[in-house]
Amino acid sequence: MQQKTYHFPLDGRGKISPVDLWNRTPVTEFILVGFPGAPELQICLSVVFSIIYIITLMGNLLMIIIITSDYRLHTPMYFFLVSLSFLEICFISVYIPKLLVIFTSQKKSISFANCFIQGYFYYLLAGTDLSLLTTMSVDRYVAVCRPLRYATIMSFKVCVQMLVGCWLSGFLLLLVPTILLARSPFCGPNVVNHFFCDSSEVIRLACGDKHVIQLFILFVCTTYLIGSVLVIAMSYIYILSTIFRMSSATGRRKTLSTCTSHISMVSITFGTSIFLQVRARDHNSKDTDKVIRLVASVLPPLLNPFIYSLRNQKVKEAVKDAVRRNTLLSKI
Repeated sequence: MQQKTYHFPLDGRGKISPVDLWNRTPVTEFILVGFPGAPELQICLSVVFSIIYIITLMGNLLMIIIITSDYRLHTPMYFFLVSLSFLEICFISVYIPKLLVIFTSQKKSISFANCFIQGYFYYLLAGTDLSLLTTMSVDRYVAVCRPLRYATIMSFKVCVQMLVGCWLSGFLLLLVPTILLARSPFCGPNVVNHFFCDSSEVIRLACGDKHVIQLFILFVCTTYLIGSVLVIAMSYIYILSTIFRMSSATGRRKTLSTCTSHISMVSITFGTSIFLQVRARDHNSKDTDKVIRLVASVLPPLLNPFIYSLRNQKVKEAVKDAVRRNTLLSKI
């Protein structure tokens, strides 16, 4: 596809006038490249990701239903787990439906406004996911290190405030760079070499000075990752210290088992996020980067219900009780 060339008059310093760029921005939509390949490959990928999407939705929705319907799981830990499952459903729904459209049709375009909305919510939900996992580590710290005051410290009101804080932190930090990027002039080309409106790819298409936006986004990502990692690391240092001081081996095992599911999710989510941040410095293999980003985006939502159902004794008991109740009802 031949790209149009746009000619803009220069100002007195020999540069393109920002006002003229803004007034003449010709881009009204972006083209998402996705994953190029033969039609047969595109169909296979659409089937695979349709199955992944359905399993992720059903698994996380089942977790929400089981926890909310079992009074034994109405504790702060499972309150955050319900929030995490809901978040994973929202996160994967931001990009998978559009990706399936790209796989199954020739409609690879996305409007200017929808592109920024998709990119904003992708990073908002990803950031809220990190914040929520960090909050869950604080909950585990209080449960293990301050068990007698757990009910007082982690009251329902405090849990709601912490959850609102997770959402607000992502909303406020990402709002400014998104607005700055959306107000930047785009004079072509309009091809985004990704499967969603990734901010790093959209920034490359913007005209004019982009350093302020790039620095702002780098600051936000670094703040999220480093801040979250430090809080989680400090929480588990205290948790492990408390566990090792326990005299009973059974008590140590039982206490540690309450944290294993969370540790697994933290390892997967933060491991992929840190790897992507390091990988972002290498621009030589875009196809590889897209595959890594897709796997990193799909894996945590897909594995979340399995990790918490298979490694958490209370959830397993709740699942067994739900199956038993349904079996009895079916026989009546």
